Amino acid sequence: MLLLFFRGKMTDKQGTPDQLPVEKGQAGAGATYKLAVFEFENFRGKKVELSAECKDVMEKMQRVGSIIVESGPWVGYERPGFAGEQFVLEKGEYPRWSTWTNCLNSYSLSSFKLLKVDSADHKLHLFENAVFEGRMMEIVDDDVPSIWAYGFQDRVASAKAINGT
Repeated sequence: MLLLFFRGKMTDKQGTPDQLPVEKGQAGAGATYKLAVFEFENFRGKKVELSAECKDVMEKMQRVGSIIVESGPWVGYERPGFAGEQFVLEKGEYPRWSTWTNCLNSYSLSSFKLLKVDSADHKLHLFENAVFEGRMMEIVDDDVPSIWAYGFQDRVASAKAINGT
């Protein structure tokens, strides 16, 4: 699943990257995370490289126009401080917002977090209603290609991660 948003003017100038260092405890044992954020579409303009979470990338640049995820995965947030809509970014290139989403309501990302994946048993509870009420579906260690088969045709309003990430 790949989602993200950006805006900005095109430029031929490629900026020198700013490096934000890995903080202690950010990546799991042996895990490496790297994300490059560019100010303009098509990987142009100022470049900021991240190897740890970033509460406000706008402190280093004016906008986010494109992204390259070298290793991850990452979660991009619409607003600073990990607020607003969230977009999962897997390894790959995102030259403009339309490559990670088709949503027109949000076209910018301001903060980024590592999406840590561990090898523990995974268990997720999906609920039909908000506040963890109504019918519940439990997902354990398997991909579920369609929740329709489990009777959740119209919606899932809340979810709880019981085990895993």
